[in-house]
Amino acid sequence: MEENIEELSPLRITSTVRALSSALRGKREHVNDSSRVKSDRMFPEPEKLWFKESSAKNLRNRDFLSPSTMLNTLYADGQVPPAVMSRVLSLRGGGVLPVAGGEVMGEGLRLRVDRVAAFRAVLAGGTTEYLKPSSQREGCVVLNCPALHPKPNTPTPDTLSLGQLRTVLLTDHMGALLRRQGFEVYFCPTLPEDSDVAAFLQALGIDWPTAPANCANDEREEKIQKALENSPYRERGTERGRRTSGGGGRKAAEEENEGGLRINLKRVFQEEGLLGYDPTLGTCKVHRDSVSHLAQLDLSTADITETMVTVLHVTSCQDEFRQQQIAVLWRASGATHSQRHLVCGPVKTPGSHLTAAQYLQLRKGQMKEASEMKYGDKVEGQTWDDIIKVMTSATVRFELLSTVHTSPVTLDVQREGGVSTKGPRGGVFVMYNCARLHTLFDSYERGVEKGLYPEIPDGSQLDFSALKEEGEWLLLFNYLIPFSELLDQSGQSLDCEGGGARVNIKTEQICKFLVSLSKDFSSYYNRVHVLGEPLPHLFNQMFCRLHLLRALRELYHRALETLNLPPIRQL
Repeated sequence: MEENIEELSPLRITSTVRALSSALRGKREHVNDSSRVKSDRMFPEPEKLWFKESSAKNLRNRDFLSPSTMLNTLYADGQVPPAVMSRVLSLRGGGVLPVAGGEVMGEGLRLRVDRVAAFRAVLAGGTTEYLKPSSQREGCVVLNCPALHPKPNTPTPDTLSLGQLRTVLLTDHMGALLRRQGFEVYFCPTLPEDSDVAAFLQALGIDWPTAPANCANDEREEKIQKALENSPYRERGTERGRRTSGGGGRKAAEEENEGGLRINLKRVFQEEGLLGYDPTLGTCKVHRDSVSHLAQLDLSTADITETMVTVLHVTSCQDEFRQQQIAVLWRASGATHSQRHLVCGPVKTPGSHLTAAQYLQLRKGQMKEASEMKYGDKVEGQTWDDIIKVMTSATVRFELLSTVHTSPVTLDVQREGGVSTKGPRGGVFVMYNCARLHTLFDSYERGVEKGLYPEIPDGSQLDFSALKEEGEWLLLFNYLIPFSELLDQSGQSLDCEGGGARVNIKTEQICKFLVSLSKDFSSYYNRVHVLGEPLPHLFNQMFCRLHLLRALRELYHRALETLNLPPIRQL
């Protein structure tokens, strides 16, 4: 019965660590009296009791470790009582990875997972649950990208800076991640459908919402203007005059008469209880650009029926202050939606200054040149044009999204630098290894057509003890099993309260995950001959490996989808 539960419940790292922590802590009756008070006051959090190993070196002798420092906190002299050890070793079901054995060594209590059972649970039970978020969320998120708003004209690829391009790519990535988790996602602003910037984004694989160029927003702008004029936070000349001496009040009144509508932003965030806003946000004069921006935000939320809407402003650090002004102005106009700010660090290009258009053109040219050097005269026609387009998009995305979003990105944009198609260098390396998986399965299918191999049997018919290579466990334990929980993180970060206006999301993790996956897969693939001789006694191991690699291929697809990158199926 336990085995059925084990197979039906997807294995989860978090569930395993939680269960192991609970089993190890018990009732703590073995903590000696002298340390009991200190232990109760400084007792470690459950997630700190155990660590999942990930390096190939450590995985040779353990999969989870409870460090000796933790054991000393829990038990006198760090000695784990036999009853507690028995409880730890007998854990099963509820998403917990089955434990094969454990022992206390110098570094702590180390556990080994029953790897055969884990392979069987993931590969024979169907990998669908491992390739999507562990739970579906509800709610609505509006992703606002200030870089694409008119100021007063719609931006063009030649006016878009690399820092602004970074915010656009991050917005697109966040949209794909949040949709995967079940959120309803909208983008702001809507771009004119025939604009150069919309075509530029399409070339990068970004499907940004557009509308006919003559689709005016005048009524909404008028509505916003009136709301601000009637706002309780509007600062009138007489009010400003009271805070100035001499002729200051008269000057303020003259400015008021000149049509300068001003809003006291500091009062807004103080009286509305908005946390984390810049304390120097004082009185803001309302400009036409600001009203246009607010009208676009109003438009993006107009048809949303959800009661809880989160608006996430994805902005560069240079524009953060300005975007805080916009957010507080929107609140002053009567908008009550929750607003958070995802702030990106700058993009540096030592020795040169490139616009977004020049940068994309440079990378596209380098990609074409690198492909011609590797593949020669084959690089021509529509198929190769499409491949180069996707590979260029992958290069750009990985260069700008692989760094923590608050940190600066430094790009090598020297024209002689080139883009390598070899080595673990981001997007190209990832796409190349994804293509290798497709090529492997194409070769297998050709072998089936020739009668060399039978069709891949159902996983329930296979003996997964044949997967003995350390690289095989690495791919399952570090990538297939944890991926689902990786997808959960962006939505969980939005839920965090008390952090103020700014929100920090680990937006770099998918790119880093894919690069790390590609390094480990490449190492494994170069070492192991998957499609062996067509001999019946070798088929079980070959089919076990094909099950693993088929799941890995789907993992690539799902991860690339969050970057809006289609897989390259052949090179």
